[in-house]
Amino acid sequence: MFSREKIFSVFLFWLVMVLPPLAFSQGKALKKIRVGVPSVSMGNIIIFVTKEAKLFEKYGLDAEVITMNGSGIASKALISGNIEISPIATPTVINANLAGSDMAILAHTMPGVIHALMVKPEIKRVEDLKGKKIAVSSLGSLTDFLVRYIARKKGLNPDRDLTLIQTGGDAERIVALKSGVVDGAAMSHPGYGRAQRLGFSMLWDSAKEVNYPWMEITTRKATARSDREMILSYMKAHLEGIAVFKKDREFGKKVIKKTLRLDDEELVNESYEIFSKAFLPAPYPNIKGMKTSFEYVAMTRPEVWNHKPEEFADASFVEELEKSGFIKKLY
Repeated sequence: MFSREKIFSVFLFWLVMVLPPLAFSQGKALKKIRVGVPSVSMGNIIIFVTKEAKLFEKYGLDAEVITMNGSGIASKALISGNIEISPIATPTVINANLAGSDMAILAHTMPGVIHALMVKPEIKRVEDLKGKKIAVSSLGSLTDFLVRYIARKKGLNPDRDLTLIQTGGDAERIVALKSGVVDGAAMSHPGYGRAQRLGFSMLWDSAKEVNYPWMEITTRKATARSDREMILSYMKAHLEGIAVFKKDREFGKKVIKKTLRLDDEELVNESYEIFSKAFLPAPYPNIKGMKTSFEYVAMTRPEVWNHKPEEFADASFVEELEKSGFIKKLY
């Protein structure tokens, strides 16, 4: 039989070794953060991968992922304080800051845009777009920017020659195409893959038309200053989400199927192949690539040329994570 002293010693050991970690884990509350998602799409898939893999919790965050209709709406939510972080299109960030906002791009997680303009089969040339209705997610969004920029590049005046219709995500844009409500729609993959299978044509591949660094991580400068730890924790979770997606094909495909409600195995595989290769392990803000956004913004705000791209970005978070060895350890 155990002596009373031995029982007491065992109890004391348990008290010292087990209770403190238990009390700590129960007592340390997760930090609430609201993450805006301008569209449920492959471009934003890493946010959903990070959520599904419970990486937010790993880095001390209780993340509420809020879906929104385009970067224009997401930027307003960010500026008003309704969300803390969101992937917001670079031209939208620049325009908002020129108007007095304080957003900062912390990362461009992809080197180029994966997007296309899908149109009715009878539209063969860019000139055929005159007088046509084109679906975009929302005014001020990435799809809006791409259609306007490329249309101008090809000799059209988007304000005069096109009617841009706000229709939500890729799924809604495909419905609008099928029903004849619009004549064309700007969309990413697997949206444009679906549209091709339905008989619609690709009028242009946006990646071949414009040098545009994509999938920003954006917050307010005030938030980055006042709660750097929270934003750094978000960046850790997001960058590990990229690593998980790139390394774990089956998990990545599972999240694609669940998030996009996609059961077409061929499209799922195509999307995974395209995007897993494109996401950057160390996604610094692409200062050089922001020139395209400057050119676009200058059409309505020529004063943008009085500014430098660095004014709209903050590379310190990615820099800190790379210098500390955090990113290297993920791979």
